[in-house]
Amino acid sequence: MTKLYLAIPCYNEEEVLRDSAGKLLNKYNTMMSEGKISADSRIVFIDDGSKDRTWEIISELHTENPVFQGIKLSRNRGHQNALLCGLMTLKDKADAVISIDADLQDDINTFDEMVAKYEDGCDVVYGVRSKRETDTFFKRFTAEGFYKILNHMGAKVIFNHADFRLMSKRALNAFSLYKETNIFLRGMVPMIGFKSDIVTYERSERLAGESKYPLKKMLALAWEGITSLSIQPIRMITWLGGIVFGISLIMIIYSLVSFFCGWTVSGWSSLLCSIWAIGGLQLLAIGVIGEYIGKIYMETKRRPRFIVDKVLDDNEQ
Repeated sequence: MTKLYLAIPCYNEEEVLRDSAGKLLNKYNTMMSEGKISADSRIVFIDDGSKDRTWEIISELHTENPVFQGIKLSRNRGHQNALLCGLMTLKDKADAVISIDADLQDDINTFDEMVAKYEDGCDVVYGVRSKRETDTFFKRFTAEGFYKILNHMGAKVIFNHADFRLMSKRALNAFSLYKETNIFLRGMVPMIGFKSDIVTYERSERLAGESKYPLKKMLALAWEGITSLSIQPIRMITWLGGIVFGISLIMIIYSLVSFFCGWTVSGWSSLLCSIWAIGGLQLLAIGVIGEYIGKIYMETKRRPRFIVDKVLDDNEQ
């Protein structure tokens, strides 16, 4: 039977953690009793430097039932690094790992289908939302636009898939070869290239607490994904530079015609607009190139992507 581990990043989740733990335990017990997963399967919470009682609750859950385990990071490193920590820590312990957020808005009843597809030979199984009827129009518009922009800019992602997925031990070992500091898991996992499939589900409402990805963070995540996985913005600057150069040739011809026809005074507006346009383009180009240089700078430092402070597992009952 499959030894299934869950990797659940947590940041200030004290309001939902016990309720989520209860639902996950019931699901695990059902799957174990039906022979779908091994009795050695575990539920692992990764505390991403929470400021509330998240780690205390994780410790209490571990004391009450060893099926619950915990990893505490030394400080807040962000959702992607916390999830990466969980995946890399568990890759040698589990046959397969499912990543899911602590609020359980993703449907845990799809675990059965994910495991079945894994046993049929899939190394990666993506959880994909079938529809977004529970979202507001603004949330639905921005979220769907997020995926479309990422794909258009060269960061190939699975549409309507976040970080709810199953990865096999083989996929996790392959993924461990990716050593970059600037990570965007939604775009990196498809790069592995092993056999994959999807399961669809409807996302539920969050029980309590606040979303960890409001619009500001979603935009930051999109920019991180684009600049980490694609050089399309730099290519766009090249194309834009070519367009501006073409326009400048037209302006040169216009200036010469104006000079010989005695219209030089009337060309003042077009000259001023050209100066502003080219100046703005140069600043934009410098900014985008600077963003990439900054990422190169961070990559060359080779700083650790996360540091583990404490671990609660089978060796620490």
